[in-house]
Amino acid sequence: MKSIISKSILIVDDDKDILEFLSYNIRQEGYKVFTALNGEEGLSLVKKIEPSMVLLDVMMPVKDGIESCREIRLMPLSEQPIIAILSSRSEDYSKIAGLDAGADDYITKPIKPRLLLKKIESLFRRIEHGKSSAIKVSKNGINIDRERYKASKDGMDIYLPKKEFELLELLMSKPGKVFNRDQIMSLIWGDDTIVGERTVDVHIRKLREKIGDNCVRTIKGVGYTFNDL
Repeated sequence: MKSIISKSILIVDDDKDILEFLSYNIRQEGYKVFTALNGEEGLSLVKKIEPSMVLLDVMMPVKDGIESCREIRLMPLSEQPIIAILSSRSEDYSKIAGLDAGADDYITKPIKPRLLLKKIESLFRRIEHGKSSAIKVSKNGINIDRERYKASKDGMDIYLPKKEFELLELLMSKPGKVFNRDQIMSLIWGDDTIVGERTVDVHIRKLREKIGDNCVRTIKGVGYTFNDL
């Protein structure tokens, strides 16, 4: 696990005052900070410096935060960064859009420095803790490669956004075990992330569309389980 001083954070926001404010507070905690004023500039920096974390504003010129997040998740980086979306919009659909694009968290503006620093610390801790020791897993014709964030079924590659990938990995980690919604939300999105109660159901539906209905079974009134046929 990297020490805090070696962790780099890229902040992408078109508001120079916010960039200066966040940069100052984050640097005070020992992180190395980079900044960009729009999505395109941010994407170029991600390729160049491969930061440990990216904080992305949603509403930006040239390329918005949601689109930028999707593009980062498709980059062939040595290690994918943790991504947090920053937005003044608090509606559930906005949060789901950000998480569906591959973000690890959605942080609503205005941002209080102490809360943001706790979020950053929590995200680093949760992601590091959640890294599986079993890099490759194969069940029911489905293969996942945790290190490369790749999935396939019957030899055919499947594109899964980050949260769908992590959801599949969780279910496949214990075939037959029933995970309820609260467990899934806690393990995939974290206890301090608040999204709509339908978020898990939406991700399960999208996952089924890609891997087949028979792979994930609904236990009515309880939760979901992976069928290891």
